Amino acid sequence: MGIQALGYVGVGSDKLDDWTAFAVNWLGMQAVDRGAGQRAFRMDDRKQRLVIDRALPDGQRYFGWELADAAALEALGAKLEIAGVAVKREPISIADQRFVREVISFADPVGNRLEAFHGAQVADEPFRPGRNIAGFRTGVQGMGHVLLLVPDAQAALGFYRDLLGFRISDYMSAPVNAYFLHADPRHHSIALVQAPVNAFHHLMIELYSLDDVGQAYDLLMTQPEHVMATLGRHSNDLMTSFYQRTPSDVYVEYGWGGREVDDATWQPHEVPTLRSYWGHKGLFEAIGDGHPPPLPLPNERAPLQVMDGNYHRMSGVCPWWDAVKERS
Repeated sequence: MGIQALGYVGVGSDKLDDWTAFAVNWLGMQAVDRGAGQRAFRMDDRKQRLVIDRALPDGQRYFGWELADAAALEALGAKLEIAGVAVKREPISIADQRFVREVISFADPVGNRLEAFHGAQVADEPFRPGRNIAGFRTGVQGMGHVLLLVPDAQAALGFYRDLLGFRISDYMSAPVNAYFLHADPRHHSIALVQAPVNAFHHLMIELYSLDDVGQAYDLLMTQPEHVMATLGRHSNDLMTSFYQRTPSDVYVEYGWGGREVDDATWQPHEVPTLRSYWGHKGLFEAIGDGHPPPLPLPNERAPLQVMDGNYHRMSGVCPWWDAVKERS
């Protein structure tokens, strides 16, 4: 059994106070005490999910990928070593710092530090959000997803798919070469987008409540200079979200309603565009897909992704629209 989910993310920055204010007041995470040189934040029952580390140079980052147990971790390490990838068995001090049982580390083809681990620790106290939100959608889907800009998307794909075991959800060939890969039911745990730079573009975290996203957007609009991309809905993972600037050179996508994939039935496919059904003004220029269309994409609609207990069924039908769907 391979990688199961994104477990944690670490970012190098000396702006610890700025990150604390951002993560707690804007994102709704819970700050936990990790000493003078680090700040860590909870999203759920785990002891930490996001770590900001002053000891790391600004802009450096690491991504923690979760495995089921020690046997799975050993198997992954052996597979990487056979492929010629240098693997380090991290000391217990690093595992303690990550609040996990065991950690190995290695680099992807562009030098991103990746960590694989098992045995994440659960906190004794319940999660207490930094502001009034219903909570984050984590669990088996992990912390969320990350999007990496890479100079060679094909080389990165070979590493993440063939060595780490991620599966392709969908992809795009032109005008941007991009791959969306999943390790769990979340539509993608990592996205690889070809660009002339090596960069961590954004971290996506998902909320249980659409109102939490809308209220956060209202809060953000009081300081519009922090908006990187407006509220919108993606056409591949169907996430309703917006993007905000952080104290570092990475963005956070704050979303709700992302779709799930089932490996038993899902077929990887090429998408014609990365443009959204609506909104996300500012995002397309950043990922190289040109300017968004002036009007919504014609004839493009998708059902909302909801879960039991998170919706109420409305009365009424649209006979005309039902007939259109029947004919199609």
